[in-house]
Amino acid sequence: MKGTIYLDHAATTQIAPEVLEAMQPFLFGKYGNASTLYDLGKFSRAAVEKARKQVAEVIGASPEEIYFTSGGSEADNWAIKATAHMWRRRGNHIITSKIEHHAVLNSCKSLEEEGFAVTYLNVDEEGKIRPEELERAIRPTTILISIMYANNEIGTIEPMEAIAEIAKKHHILLHTDAVQAYGQIPISVKELPIDMLSTSGHKLYGPKGIGCLYIRKQIPLKSFIDGGGQEMGKRAGTENVPGIVGFGKAAELAAYEMPYRMAREQQLRDKMIQTVLREIPYTRLNGSREERLPNNANFCFQFIEGGTLLQLLDMKGICASAASACSSGQSSVSHVLKAIDVPKEMEHGSLRFSLGKSTTPEEIAYTIECLKDSVRKLREKNPEYQEYLSSLC
Repeated sequence: MKGTIYLDHAATTQIAPEVLEAMQPFLFGKYGNASTLYDLGKFSRAAVEKARKQVAEVIGASPEEIYFTSGGSEADNWAIKATAHMWRRRGNHIITSKIEHHAVLNSCKSLEEEGFAVTYLNVDEEGKIRPEELERAIRPTTILISIMYANNEIGTIEPMEAIAEIAKKHHILLHTDAVQAYGQIPISVKELPIDMLSTSGHKLYGPKGIGCLYIRKQIPLKSFIDGGGQEMGKRAGTENVPGIVGFGKAAELAAYEMPYRMAREQQLRDKMIQTVLREIPYTRLNGSREERLPNNANFCFQFIEGGTLLQLLDMKGICASAASACSSGQSSVSHVLKAIDVPKEMEHGSLRFSLGKSTTPEEIAYTIECLKDSVRKLREKNPEYQEYLSSLC
């Protein structure tokens, strides 16, 4: 099959044509600073506020609850660190999970160095936290719960309704990293008592370098970046108008396309999962079979090194991921796979396929055939695999 087959949409996405078209005027002609008072600046300001509304509508928020950031990592840092420092007089305990994105985990580790206490919840074999364990972990000093909406590696969707109810019951602030879930599955902050939510534009066919933090109106979160009075006095720095406009358009498109895209991606995903598990022996699906993102399929292949398998697929024009994009340069085993107790003999053989709205059945079929061929070739050269086969005789 000619051309590139891109199955790494959880890492990033290509800007949609409609998004690029919306951004272009603010890159060349309408370049005014949105904080200025003359017409060129007012035009930019109006575009920023339109985008704020577009981003808010995806989750049922009010526009004034959306604060633009440089991306999901900044939003995570802001939510966790600012909350910790502001509520320190009330307590110093934070609860999160062992499978969070490193923007959350490293923020928590940084706070531990300042004297905060952090509980890292275990997850079950599907990657879900157990609500009863969350409730048991709560202390009188607990000030924040931060649990991701859906995992970036294995695609498992967390039981957010139960988590939110527990947080509300105990009057504890709740933050969720929804970078992988926003615009991919339905989320409503009107129905769920979520206090803060992070997301990023480049996961939904928008530009890189732009994201937002949703902050519920009643939460007086302080600014994380000091400077001017941009973003309603909450986030200093000249507004990235082209990025914000692109994010807004991408959010609008994502909301409109969501029902069709979810159904289509889920059908292709399920076909891939069923075929791979049936036709490639000694393979494991990571994450929940049912409660997972529509476009995520994550496998572990025994007797295989994931990085080598990824290289073979790349030679065939297939883009996938051996780990999360933010940590793929590291050789250690994924912290997510460790947390869900993947067997030692399989933990180095993981591969994530994340589908997109342009993925075709033909591309999935071709990928499966290439995957079968590559796994076979690698196992034929693996002494451990040959020894294992001999032991079965």
